Amino acid sequence: MNIYESAEDYLEAILILRERQGAVRSIDVVRQLELTKPSVSVAMKRFRENGYIEMDGDGFITLLPPGEEIAQRIYGRHKLLTRFLVLLGVSEETAAADACKMEHDLSEETYTRIKEHAAKHGVALDKLND
Repeated sequence: MNIYESAEDYLEAILILRERQGAVRSIDVVRQLELTKPSVSVAMKRFRENGYIEMDGDGFITLLPPGEEIAQRIYGRHKLLTRFLVLLGVSEETAAADACKMEHDLSEETYTRIKEHAAKHGVALDKLND
């Protein structure tokens, strides 16, 4: 499934916000991603049109299955890569920033090898996904 990195960031932000606070509105995405209201509004319209999200009459956003799948995949990568980098000795802040860059561009092959390496060296994958 090909989707732009910025779109992945939006969907991931919606997922993170939902986990943190339950309900999500566009203004929450604006604050989370530090973007303008008009740019988020345009993105949300495109996501609705493409079947990634739906919005109710009160403006609350729900991820639909295609959007949920993308958000879960990207956020899962982010969490695993952050944890892995921290285990290598990288500071939490730098690890999270680097993971954000890596999560989009890392090939599936490399990502799989990182998970295998962690498992081979006794790092439980469920611990990496915390």
